Amino acid sequence: MSKDFMRVRALVASLALLSGGVALVAGGLALPTAPQAQSAEVAAPAATATEVRIDNFTFSPAALTVTAGTTVTWINGDDIPHAVAAKDRSFRSKTLDTDDRFSFVFRMPGEYDYFCTLHPHMVGKIIVKAGSSPS
Repeated sequence: MSKDFMRVRALVASLALLSGGVALVAGGLALPTAPQAQSAEVAAPAATATEVRIDNFTFSPAALTVTAGTTVTWINGDDIPHAVAAKDRSFRSKTLDTDDRFSFVFRMPGEYDYFCTLHPHMVGKIIVKAGSSPS
């Protein structure tokens, strides 16, 4: 192989490494590339979940912390119906069949204990924190 060809091949592989892609070189050989450093946005922890799954007679997560103004959605993944209700009666769903959803906006800080009205042993909690004020 000529020196020019070797230089082009090395340049293509280097560019691929820098761009996070894969370089195709002579003979169709693919060179895996090193992972790129993540930006601060990507590396930051994911936002708190706003969904509660109902599966196998449990709420998951059993306790969820959100900020005031967050909408929480319950999704029934079980083969049987469930219904969600707050112990303080602040919210109550209709009966949820498989894949049905119920959403509620938590506007006031506090702790909201809830349960399945059809299966009272199923319990969960939403913890609502005050939202941060703009600087």
